[in-house]
Amino acid sequence: MRSPVRTMVVWCQDWPVVAAGITADEPAAVFTANRVIASSEAARAVGVTRGLRRREAQRRCPELLIAERDLAAEARAFEEVLVAIEAFTPRLEVTQPGTCLFATRGPARYFGGDDALADRIALAVTRVLDGRTVGSIGVADGVFAARIAARSRAADRRIVPPGASPEFLAPLPITLLDAPELTSVLWRLGLRTLGDFAALDPADVLGRFARDGAIAHARAAGLDDRQPDAVDPSPDMTATLELDPPVERIDQIAFAARQLALELNERLLRRGAACSRVTIEAESEHGETSVRGWRHEGALSVAALTDRVRWQLDGWLNASPTVRPSGGLSRLSLRPDDLLPATGRQVGFWGGETEADQRAGRAIARLETVVGVGNVQVAEFRGGREPDDAIRLLPAGTVDLVERQVVVADESPWPGKLPSPSPVELFGQLPLSVVD
Repeated sequence: MRSPVRTMVVWCQDWPVVAAGITADEPAAVFTANRVIASSEAARAVGVTRGLRRREAQRRCPELLIAERDLAAEARAFEEVLVAIEAFTPRLEVTQPGTCLFATRGPARYFGGDDALADRIALAVTRVLDGRTVGSIGVADGVFAARIAARSRAADRRIVPPGASPEFLAPLPITLLDAPELTSVLWRLGLRTLGDFAALDPADVLGRFARDGAIAHARAAGLDDRQPDAVDPSPDMTATLELDPPVERIDQIAFAARQLALELNERLLRRGAACSRVTIEAESEHGETSVRGWRHEGALSVAALTDRVRWQLDGWLNASPTVRPSGGLSRLSLRPDDLLPATGRQVGFWGGETEADQRAGRAIARLETVVGVGNVQVAEFRGGREPDDAIRLLPAGTVDLVERQVVVADESPWPGKLPSPSPVELFGQLPLSVVD
């Protein structure tokens, strides 16, 4: 396995809350699937933490402000932070809105070392955030160690000396691997820290926990974060689309991005591969370019690729006048950076997608070009008292319709809920006479 790359991670704390326009002194939480994924500092002070169900969060804080997660808005708001960091490095990768990273070798040499580079970036990010939240910086050998260093709330930056990542990670809890099934087994085996796990023989870990366990073991040991079976793609894997005439509307760009993502996915499937990192490059009719890398844990699906193109270009097109392009987009390309073996998916008894599935997908894509990407929606079941609460509509472009599984509606007891079957028609106020 290769030596880990010296990496800097910039993490903006509570970014979903910040993107929702909520200040730190307001008790608020952002939810996905009725669970807290981020909370403000005021909410954490009364016990509203990540992972809580909505009911429990509201029980702990009755005045809690509720916001549903909006990844597009988070990415759009994060664009100004990325522009500030791109002044120091051209090779920036985004893992999710609110977190980005880059290799420090070149920038650190130019600016005088890791400390000097961290100082400059911290100042630039602080100016952009303007007190809305804190930008934390972590520098270490490897992405995993740098991310853990950035998320340490002890200071706004933490720089792990070169070669010291194993010692830095060793005393930390095993749950930081963010792999619940694996860490549950390791905990029952008596392994409490990353150092305990890293001390195991890699061959034994591979034999017991397979590929995913070997990747987690390498991270715990402070080794290279690149997955062991990842390979560099050949140049002919890049998918490029010329846009003539140039396009300026984000819904048209999203449609083109979906077609390009489908083309890239087809090329990867023909090689039995999938990608976990992709570089998105867009060029305007006047020659301005937007180039950015995106990193994902595991394989990027067509929907995930489309989302990242839309986030990047939505932020670029709506940036300040000094940053956004002066004309429409004329070229779009997707270049995979790391290829992984495609694990495939369980298909039907008579094969994969049916012709009806493909027709439905094409029909949705055509509808999105007519009425807009966010206006074609699919239903997702969730619990609630009212019929309107029981089902939520999601944009079809954000859902992988092939991999999607229909979830049974939440049958939890909801006091005051209308019993099944739901009435066909709900009447308004009707006169009522009591005769006895």
